[in-house]
Amino acid sequence: MKLAFVYAGQGSQKVGMGADFYERYPLFRRALDCDRAGFDLREVCFQGPEEKLSQTRYTQPCMVAFAIGVTDLLAAEGIRPQAAAGLSLGEYSALYAAGAFDREGAIATVALRGRAMEEAAAGLACGMTAVLGLDRDKLARACEEASSLGVVQICNYNCPGQLVISGEKAAVDRAGELAKELGAKRCMPLKVSGPFHTALMKPAGDALAAHFRTMDLGEPSIPIYFNCLGDKREDQTIPELLERQVQSSVYWEDTVRAMERDGIDTVLEIGPGKTLSGFFKKTAPAIRTHHIDTADDFAAFVAAWKGETL
Repeated sequence: MKLAFVYAGQGSQKVGMGADFYERYPLFRRALDCDRAGFDLREVCFQGPEEKLSQTRYTQPCMVAFAIGVTDLLAAEGIRPQAAAGLSLGEYSALYAAGAFDREGAIATVALRGRAMEEAAAGLACGMTAVLGLDRDKLARACEEASSLGVVQICNYNCPGQLVISGEKAAVDRAGELAKELGAKRCMPLKVSGPFHTALMKPAGDALAAHFRTMDLGEPSIPIYFNCLGDKREDQTIPELLERQVQSSVYWEDTVRAMERDGIDTVLEIGPGKTLSGFFKKTAPAIRTHHIDTADDFAAFVAAWKGETL
């Protein structure tokens, strides 16, 4: 078995996440008790309200703290991945699993990232649309034609037949119309608080670049598949890739295919929901998927791991 951990991204958060872990496992509490987020992680995770938890500046530290707590519990059971990846925000949790970030550094960094992304989006009329049933080349053409109205880019390559575009609202709306003309089966506007993973996030990338100049990251102990590459890095630095990530496309389908190429046969999704597991099933169905969302999920996975029944 070749196991990879994959970490959920922003959008999968839910009020109450982690409360059962916090009650049951003292080790988990260290992540939620961290004071580097600038607010009480426990209060926002456990009580919300949803409107607050869904604000980027709160979502990002809460999601990463949850993921860190689960990762620590798995390590305590001797369960460690042979590779890792995360969708957008989840990439920071993957880097924590690999030892590049420590707990406090990861939470402080995503707290800054969340604030910077909110500030970069302030005052912008933005949009995001999921495009189903159109290949990436045709959608790229639609975005290029619509760019006369503003910034619009493919921000997520999720899985075959599922792409997402983001940017300035007028350009996104026009790109959606053109996508339908080119054969898209469906275009679904999404609720979004910013034009994430587009050039409009450059101010957030600049803020991250300045932040990384003040800290040292460890060398990852396992391969990490980076969003902006859809593969493992070569000679790029981690700060360079994280600065780039926030303002460029997430190549998740490519990441899944690279994992399959490298012999990953089992993935464990950590975080609320099963979105990433669904992408794996649509892209590389031979890879077995498991997920941990609740304390009961964790206990079941550990039992299956120790019983060698995965």
